[in-house]
Amino acid sequence: MPRGIWLTGPIVLKSNINLHTEAGALILFSKDFDDYPLVKTSFEGLETYRCQSPISGVELENIAITGEGTIDGSGDAWRPVKKSKMTDAQWGKLVKSGGALSDDGSKWYPTEQAKKGDSAGNFNMPDMTIKEQYMSVKDYLRPVMVSLVKCKNVLLDGPTFQNSPAWNLHPLMCEGITIRNLNVRNPWYSQNGDGLDLESCKNALVYNNTFDVGDDAICFKSGKDKDGRDRGMPTENAIVKNNMVYHAHGGFVVGSEMSGGVKNVHVSNCTFIGTDIGLRFKSTRGRGGVVENIYISNIDMIDIPTEAISFNLFYGGNSPVLEDDQQASIEARDEKLVPVTEETPSFKGIYMKDITVRGAAQAVALQGLPEMNLNNVRLENSILKATKGITAVDANGIELKNVKVIAEKGPALTIYNSKNINVDGLTFKENQEPVVKVLGPLTKNVKLESKDFINAAQQVSKGKDLNNAALTME
Repeated sequence: MPRGIWLTGPIVLKSNINLHTEAGALILFSKDFDDYPLVKTSFEGLETYRCQSPISGVELENIAITGEGTIDGSGDAWRPVKKSKMTDAQWGKLVKSGGALSDDGSKWYPTEQAKKGDSAGNFNMPDMTIKEQYMSVKDYLRPVMVSLVKCKNVLLDGPTFQNSPAWNLHPLMCEGITIRNLNVRNPWYSQNGDGLDLESCKNALVYNNTFDVGDDAICFKSGKDKDGRDRGMPTENAIVKNNMVYHAHGGFVVGSEMSGGVKNVHVSNCTFIGTDIGLRFKSTRGRGGVVENIYISNIDMIDIPTEAISFNLFYGGNSPVLEDDQQASIEARDEKLVPVTEETPSFKGIYMKDITVRGAAQAVALQGLPEMNLNNVRLENSILKATKGITAVDANGIELKNVKVIAEKGPALTIYNSKNINVDGLTFKENQEPVVKVLGPLTKNVKLESKDFINAAQQVSKGKDLNNAALTME
């Protein structure tokens, strides 16, 4: 594509083709919803119908999108917008442009049909079964911008991908994929405006990219609930390095749709600036799946509004920074034990080192499930400056080695109902008391190093319900 503005409908790729965009080329996709027929596909980990993607390819080999041009999905024509995310002037202009408002006037939709599709609790997926039903809410079924399914030897190198209707880049069940030198952009307010969602893919490289998006930036997935478990294809053997993330809900993310598993991943040399959460791991009861063998190193974060590192196994769909229509109680921890089944998610073998955080609401939140603890997480050689320190709840086999926690409020480390915790080389703000709080009747085998404390009696606090043998100082 030479320099110029090229208005087009959907592009369907073929094998052995490189879609090359020269500098100054803008591929601008049509805003006419009739140009995008309903197709059977997968979205948010479930088999469903959506409108055809602006760029798509199925069961292809040796395909590429390269060059220095820009690919624009005209997503503003598709996406609903919440009033709370706009200024009064922006909202007024949007309402005057047409479309429809929700009954309470808090959300704008491009059409009445799009509004009809957004029923309470459907989480972007209408409760329908046949294509004819989906046709009645077609305008609501926003496509991902680039959909590549069951493709081999894929290269995305160079262009700017922006303004996607839903997710920006979605390789699904692909093998041998390289994503490099991209600029991936979406408005900060864009609903489901993810950057990259790598789902059930094998052998992937993601490097030298910049993300500034409305939802998660670099996200690894593998299907949702029974659909994902039946597919049984993990995202595996992936390297992520030298990426810059600005606004996003998460910088590097696993989940929440990870029912097929995620394993053998190395993330390094990435910078997150103002990202809602830096390293984000999320799932919930009912997902199933195993996340394991994740290695993370040399990550720099600054001005993180919530947790720099977050493991949340009670995820319920909330944004990290709660929006006006969201409630924290949706993701409240439920201490009630439930049976361990194939629907129980498992996160284990997560190794992090050389992490630097300069400003966050909380340094680290390690939250497992009572029936399936977060297992074998190691953090070493890191400096974490945040309002609050590290919390470990329902965790097992946590190791902290040579970690400096500069917490403005509260303890540097709080442990609750967790076991087999080893802390060595913990440093913290002087005159901070208590430095460590150990709580919970189920907590056991917590080991601290005496050399890390000037006065352990004052700096280490024990909960009233803590077993006397649960904590040892060595």
